[in-house]
Amino acid sequence: MLLKMKGVGARKLGGRGAAGCGQVGRPRCFDTNDALDAALQVFWKKGYEGTSLSDLTKAMGIERPSLYATFGNKEELFRKVLDRYACTVSEFAIEALNQPTARAVVEQLLMGNVDAIADPHSPAGCLLVSAALSGGDESEPIRRELSARRRDAELALRKRLQQAKADGDLPGDADPADLASYVFTVAHGMAVRAKSGATRAELRRVAQTALRAWPA
Repeated sequence: MLLKMKGVGARKLGGRGAAGCGQVGRPRCFDTNDALDAALQVFWKKGYEGTSLSDLTKAMGIERPSLYATFGNKEELFRKVLDRYACTVSEFAIEALNQPTARAVVEQLLMGNVDAIADPHSPAGCLLVSAALSGGDESEPIRRELSARRRDAELALRKRLQQAKADGDLPGDADPADLASYVFTVAHGMAVRAKSGATRAELRRVAQTALRAWPA
């Protein structure tokens, strides 16, 4: 879960990124956002290591020279896909931070996460969690990138909970760092369960159980 989200699935997302085909030279005759969305679906389903360049070019409907010229190599493309995921699939998480109470923040984060990881129009699970399940040395930079993004997301929640505690919205003995870690541990565990076939209803019950443990 990134602190940003909204169900994207196989649907096309807003924003047109195509260059006009009447340009001088070698024009780009495809929409970059559509291509990124297609790449996102492949990485989400197969993980980083499990995705080949052939998988990507087939899904994106472009040839390798166009992929390299527009998005860079596989690692650079994946980083762009992560950015796309953050501002589309994970968009709900930013909205959650603006909720008036700490409990409302966490409820929207967990329930929004359930909707994203169990969206029938998308691959099951979370892109960040699925992509991190790789062991080769070539994927070490990607694992570091994913780890850094998860830390940033958890830090954003921790700061929001620190503000809640300062405002008297959390008990004096509540630890914002521990609570943020707890929320993300639950969210990532649900993503693994979703990947294994857990239904939206089952995951919502997990989220509801986690919320019952929230400090009053």
